[in-house]
Amino acid sequence: MEARFKGRHLERLETDAVFDAGYQPGVVKAFRKRMQQIRSAADERDLRSLKSLRLEKLKGSRSHQYSMRLNDQWRLILEFQGTASNKVVIIVAIEDYH
Repeated sequence: MEARFKGRHLERLETDAVFDAGYQPGVVKAFRKRMQQIRSAADERDLRSLKSLRLEKLKGSRSHQYSMRLNDQWRLILEFQGTASNKVVIIVAIEDYH
């Protein structure tokens, strides 16, 4: 799938090996691993099939967004856009759920 970013710091976090955006090394490593998984997925069904990611639809005012586990504390927030044949994942944020 194609991935786009809402913020430049998230794009840089994926591509710049020394940039950590203020996150702990474990969170950065997990983010980069998730980005590899997202880019290699054909569509969101591939991500749903990986139960360890815990891809979940959010509720309320964020019902158009999904969260994906980075670790026990941190989640990757994303949105899916486009048609079934041309899905794009928008990486919105990394958020602390505690």
